[in-house]
Amino acid sequence: MIRHVIFDLDGTLVDSCGVCVSILSDMIADRGIDHAIDPVGARPYMSRGGQDMVSALLGPACADPATDLIDFRARYAAYVTPADSLYPGVAEAISQLHAMGLELAICSNKPQQLCEKVLADTGMAPYFRVVVGGRPGVAPKPAPDLLDQVAQQLGCASHEAIFVGDSELDHDVAQAAGMPFFFLTYGYAQPNWTPRAGESFDCFPSLATALAARVARAHA
Repeated sequence: MIRHVIFDLDGTLVDSCGVCVSILSDMIADRGIDHAIDPVGARPYMSRGGQDMVSALLGPACADPATDLIDFRARYAAYVTPADSLYPGVAEAISQLHAMGLELAICSNKPQQLCEKVLADTGMAPYFRVVVGGRPGVAPKPAPDLLDQVAQQLGCASHEAIFVGDSELDHDVAQAAGMPFFFLTYGYAQPNWTPRAGESFDCFPSLATALAARVARAHA
């Protein structure tokens, strides 16, 4: 019986690309560099790790990737993520899943502080019992370490949870942890990529319907 649902954050619940492009564009402008970020071309970089994303999208405005990432994250910490950054249907469906008694959690490579801030900004924080973001000394996804920490804090075995994500990275971490995977096609995966295992959904409400059906079957 599935009692726990663990979600990736960026590209799964929140479309963070617009926020990232806005912050990075401000950095470019502050440096007086003539460079524009393609918001569509930027999307696949959202799941490639902070330093790779920042250096690639800053382009000629990139000075030192590690230092630029620190600057980017400091600006992100002061940026209010708008509630309409949530993908369509996420707010309503998360509320419904929580009301059904499912224990919900977050597993993200985004730094812990930023995970918590984005959830608070978008009004989603009260629904998640456990939030595990990136932190020093813990290997990021696709290593299973962060997902293992979520399961430990939830007190669940891998077969008692589903991991929901939007990219190859999320699929690989679920496989490494031995956890069932649900794939959302609208996120930051490479075009035309499909998971080797698990179910796929084109919108968040259809995912929520499938989860609700599983709960109903388990209680029948």
